[in-house]
Amino acid sequence: MNSENQPATPSYTITCRMSQEAAALERLCQVVRIRGFKIARMAVESAGEHLDIALTLEGTRPIAMLQSQLLKLHTVAEVVLDQGALARSLRA
Repeated sequence: MNSENQPATPSYTITCRMSQEAAALERLCQVVRIRGFKIARMAVESAGEHLDIALTLEGTRPIAMLQSQLLKLHTVAEVVLDQGALARSLRA
């Protein structure tokens, strides 16, 4: 197969705020994987009782579906999609 003929996989940047709790990051990563996305980059910063997480994800499934699934995790307080990153990935 020739990789030049294959369309680029869409890339998305989201930020999450979640409570610091045992296995919270593992659950977040598991949801991302199960929903069909690959983590290309992940940055985690401790902010008091919370974790601020920046994720760059690759995948062909609807990102809104992943956002809603992440918000169902009891430790997740907020999930924000970087709309600029979405626009850039659609143009690529």
